[in-house]
Amino acid sequence: MATGADQAVGMGLVGFSLLLFTYYTIWVIILPFVDSDHVAHQYFLQREYSVILPGIAALILLLSVGTFIGVVTWKNRKPKKVD
Repeated sequence: MATGADQAVGMGLVGFSLLLFTYYTIWVIILPFVDSDHVAHQYFLQREYSVILPGIAALILLLSVGTFIGVVTWKNRKPKKVD
């Protein structure tokens, strides 16, 4: 069973993910239909970043996963037997 600290960290991560998803959804799906002079536009970045930021995040994720797999493979390699 998870400790109270683990549950608090988990709930914090879930809350952050929900907040980020809501912000991105409003930014990408709803905001293009709102007039450009509306006050809501000042709380969001320009639209170009809605493609650039997730692309950079995906690249960092792929590099991290690849590095992790490489390190685990390197550490678990078996030495060759010398006859």
